[in-house]
Amino acid sequence: MTELHQIYKCSVCGNITSVMHSGNGKLVCCGKEMELLIEQTADKTTEKHVPIIEKSGKGYVVTVGSTPHPMEPNHYVEWIELQTKNGTCLAQLKPGMAPTAYFETDDEPVKVREFCNIHLLWADR
Repeated sequence: MTELHQIYKCSVCGNITSVMHSGNGKLVCCGKEMELLIEQTADKTTEKHVPIIEKSGKGYVVTVGSTPHPMEPNHYVEWIELQTKNGTCLAQLKPGMAPTAYFETDDEPVKVREFCNIHLLWADR
């Protein structure tokens, strides 16, 4: 059974999907059941992945890691997501960009997540 906001990845082609409406079915891609990605919340190495959120102006700044995450072609943050009580904001990132996103919203944050192309899914709580 899927749950709202879960992230799944195809082990064959690499497709990633987010659950927008939960149900009883299984998510399948390339003929195989997709893998549920579990949110990691504690860094154990020198590389920092846990997203940090700070109030800024009319919204929030989210930075990946207490030490900035690498943004190289072979290791980078693909996206940062801010979940609020009223919706979700998403920023797509590319190599060479800063591992940071600004979300202009008055909504109260519930959770922040980021996806690293190597170390997968991370959340602040």
